[in-house]
Amino acid sequence: MNAAARFSDRVAVVTGAASGIGAATAVRLAAEGASVVLADIDGERGVPLAARIRAYGGRAAFVDADVADAEGWDRIVAAAHTFGPVGVLVSNAGTVEAAPAHELSLASWERQLAVTLTGGFLGFRAVLPDLRERRGAVVLTSSVHARTGVPGHPAHAAGKGALLSLCAQLAVEYGPEIRVNAVLPGPVRATSWDEAPREERERGAAGTAAGRFGKPEEVAAAIAFLAADEASFITGTSLVVDGGWSVQKGQ
Repeated sequence: MNAAARFSDRVAVVTGAASGIGAATAVRLAAEGASVVLADIDGERGVPLAARIRAYGGRAAFVDADVADAEGWDRIVAAAHTFGPVGVLVSNAGTVEAAPAHELSLASWERQLAVTLTGGFLGFRAVLPDLRERRGAVVLTSSVHARTGVPGHPAHAAGKGALLSLCAQLAVEYGPEIRVNAVLPGPVRATSWDEAPREERERGAAGTAAGRFGKPEEVAAAIAFLAADEASFITGTSLVVDGGWSVQKGQ
């Protein structure tokens, strides 16, 4: 916990923080001095992660909460206020069920949109007074799926694409007090890819100009930049973190 203390006076809420990009972001922000609330429904991973952050000298608390549930946000905000007003919100929670539109159930469609999009809306609304007070920053985790069609991901793409529109809307409506930006990760080696067949993993890595998967920590670094004062003139925009997947041709 000895990185540059860009967030030493900030309280940060990170959703989907038990694993992957969310976990890496929580660790990164805590390492840079933030008091971090990790929100997730996966307590088996989230509780020990918060404990590890504290063991290394950071300030962290885990909250078992569904971001699509407004009452869950009451618990998240209450936990954050034990540290102080929220100055950074990283809306990272998401869930994916891969299936073409004609095979996707309505329940799955609604659940994916609820976690990805409604969760982002509810989180922003819940911490809005704090963000105004702190002139805070919000980072929404979108995806390259928001801009590029990939078979079998209609709800995922719809939710992530809508986040980009929400990002622009919130940035305009609540600036200059609050900055709102988005990151668009590409193939990042996290739980979903670990569970994919080897051939699919190889295609994912080969589809990037970098020739490899990204690491959750690399996306976390981009999120930390957008949330930090160095990005004070950046709002309403999106940062692609995909190792060149968007521009790689012939794969």
